[in-house]
Amino acid sequence: MPQTASTPKAKQMTYPGALKVYIALMKPKVIFLLLITTWGAMLVAGGGRVGFFTFLWTTLGGIFAAGGANAINHFLDRDIDELMYRTKRRPIPAGWVPSSHAIAFGVFLNILAFLLLTTQINLLSAVLALIGSLYYIFIYTIWLKRRTHHNVTIGGVAGAIPVLVGWASVTGGLNLTAWLLFLIVLLWTPPHTWALTLVVKRDYARVNVPMLPVSIGEEEARRQIWLYSWIFYISTLLPTLFRTMGWFYLAVALITGAIFMRGAARVHREGLKKDAFSLYKYSLLHLALLFAAMVVDTILVQMYPFMGW
Repeated sequence: MPQTASTPKAKQMTYPGALKVYIALMKPKVIFLLLITTWGAMLVAGGGRVGFFTFLWTTLGGIFAAGGANAINHFLDRDIDELMYRTKRRPIPAGWVPSSHAIAFGVFLNILAFLLLTTQINLLSAVLALIGSLYYIFIYTIWLKRRTHHNVTIGGVAGAIPVLVGWASVTGGLNLTAWLLFLIVLLWTPPHTWALTLVVKRDYARVNVPMLPVSIGEEEARRQIWLYSWIFYISTLLPTLFRTMGWFYLAVALITGAIFMRGAARVHREGLKKDAFSLYKYSLLHLALLFAAMVVDTILVQMYPFMGW
């Protein structure tokens, strides 16, 4: 594919190659985070064991579904991506791929994901993955993102659905535990995202996207981070309170949650960008640790029943 340059700044960038461009359209860092929760849900649902092909096809289906939705997001946000410092090097504003190619690629990946999950896993997992993509595209990106500061709290559903996909791929259904894991990811999303938006507030203000710090001010945004962090922290304890997780998970949730709350308190109290960025980075690790603890707890309870209820 020849290099194109629709803007002066694009001319200063080296074309990375077609494969890297299309991988970038899929937002691989975002996909990896979604896969962590998907894998965790699969292993918990399977009692610590998941068949190789179930694991493989669910992973590929998740990659294609999320990557397709992200590629379409690139197309829909191409106008503001060109103006924001943190996104101006994305493939479309950089001039590396036509916007029509991005949306076609996204649609193709979602169709592929649905067919793969339907034929190799089950219909429920395929439908859930499709719902996640459609929710992210139509509810979050098109409807909410540029209209209300509630975009993250409502739009976070899309990022929590991969948990349900993972669970359904193993069990063929959904139960209380699956919905508790869904709730944890959903409530993790606002403080995680708002911490980052405190750091890049000027970017969102430049393009009039009403992220919380832009629409209601940094002081209120820090208060909301503190409030939602408490709600999220409490949600992480629910699996043990509902007796779907044992004592190991509870210990990890309490300790890692306390560290999270300390960071949220610092953001609320001090309001420094470095503290907000530290909370954002730790939130990524925190979510991964929670799901890892769920898997370990599931295995431990099977081996040593006294670790559970």
